[in-house]
Amino acid sequence: MPYKAGERLPAERASRLGHLDVLKSELVKKLCKSFEDPVQCPISTNCSWEAMLSNGEPLALVFGVDGSMQIIESETPPYKALAFIKTALLRIDRAALSLIDEELPHPFALRDILADSALYHATVLPLRYVVVPGMSVYDAVREIIFESVKDASLDGEPFETLKWIVYEKWDGKKKHLPPFECPHCEKTIATLPYDAEEGNCPNCNGKLFLTDMLGFHQEMAPDSTPETVATAYMSIHETLLLFTGVRYFWERKKEVFSNCLFVKDGPLSIRAQYSKLVAPIRRFLAFSRDQGYPVHLIGQEKTGAFADHLQLIGNNAPIQSLFIPGDQYIKEQIQHRPDRGAPYGKDTNYGA
Repeated sequence: MPYKAGERLPAERASRLGHLDVLKSELVKKLCKSFEDPVQCPISTNCSWEAMLSNGEPLALVFGVDGSMQIIESETPPYKALAFIKTALLRIDRAALSLIDEELPHPFALRDILADSALYHATVLPLRYVVVPGMSVYDAVREIIFESVKDASLDGEPFETLKWIVYEKWDGKKKHLPPFECPHCEKTIATLPYDAEEGNCPNCNGKLFLTDMLGFHQEMAPDSTPETVATAYMSIHETLLLFTGVRYFWERKKEVFSNCLFVKDGPLSIRAQYSKLVAPIRRFLAFSRDQGYPVHLIGQEKTGAFADHLQLIGNNAPIQSLFIPGDQYIKEQIQHRPDRGAPYGKDTNYGA
């Protein structure tokens, strides 16, 4: 059993010597030998590589979104903790960049291009033992999330995008918010009328924020918040920033979509209770496509199971080719699980 370092005694690591007994098994010896063998095992995958089209034109405008989170803890008990979260939306103008020297770019020229090309957002969430006078951590986090999404430095645009998505404003039909779990009485009957930002629960009359429908409160205790809430907030805000760009062109100049690419760091997915945003996003993307304005949207994964799998099969890929794995392939070759249950991303993904 490991021990932390104290005032008089050093730290002690847990012993691993007991594990050596398993090496007496012949099967385990074979496994260990195979593990230490430097020869790479053949990867048996059935990849249907397709040639990429080469007659298209590069998209002139690229919008990328990313975020970061840092947990800060105090060094003494009770180890208070805060989560600092930052997200950003960056526009890359290929036409402007083409005018800059590729070998020796002038820093002032880059500065001028990027000066009006980024939107930034930052907030802080209390996690443990950080007291807001007159409020529980539970209610404080709910209100901080509501106020943060309404970020005045961004003129409240991400919040307008949230309303645009959940009320499905793109089709002109006024819709009430689907029922969600009330943060006070926990009954799944809370809702808000069209375009409302705040309201009251019809069962307990508790105050509701529009951001409550996302379900952050379902992970929180009365006086503490897990780090997963901060991670989920960062992911949700990245999505809202990205679709703020989409909403801007939809409301002002739809024809620009044909020349735009929207890139999200990480998969185009929203998981757990937050996935209630997925269905309206899918409906918008289908509606936009049917109206003749398809949105070019991709998610880029630099780490994780999909990136690791690409390292295994990428060396055998033909030049200028792509591979779109199906549900069975993803489950068996990437996630290494049986081909059972719902299709991959059925309720969580809004793109690839």
